Amino acid sequence: MALDPKILASLTRRIEPADYLRCTPWAWRSTPLGMGFGETRFASPAKTFKLLYIAEDLATSIAEAIIRDRFEGATTRALARADITDWGVCPVSATRPLRLLNLRGDGCFKLGISTDIVGAKAHDEARAFSQELYDTTDLDGIIYHSRLRRKNCMAIYDRAAPTGLAAQPVVQLERLAALVPALKTLKTELI
Repeated sequence: MALDPKILASLTRRIEPADYLRCTPWAWRSTPLGMGFGETRFASPAKTFKLLYIAEDLATSIAEAIIRDRFEGATTRALARADITDWGVCPVSATRPLRLLNLRGDGCFKLGISTDIVGAKAHDEARAFSQELYDTTDLDGIIYHSRLRRKNCMAIYDRAAPTGLAAQPVVQLERLAALVPALKTLKTELI
């Protein structure tokens, strides 16, 4: 996949997210900026880099990390308390402007890449694209719209997180007063 440097430059934005939210397993609460290899949308298929995902609001963070497609075809949208007990959330902010590839709107179209990179359930194309982007640029990550909520999400590469991000302590998701309103936004009941 050949990425045009001029188009990449035109789609690169300097962004300083403030208090974006990261849902993370409670077991990893001591390392709020910790990362691992995964099978996520922009994860390295070669396991050569790690990512940290953050979202602009709690509902989007929950949708992306916990709910995902679990209610597809279901008439009842309910999470058991046990579904969230092992999750925490923390605010993450930039400590410097991050250089992010903007794949919101017509970014994929302008680059001549599949819109499935940001919009499909399957992640193979997105992961191959992210690997190419990581290997051939010095970008800090990608900003894109959640396919589930159409809100801003960021995938931050491991090379940018240590010097570019700061996190507040992780708190248990179930203790947040904002949990119930976020679930209502997602048309989801907590039982």
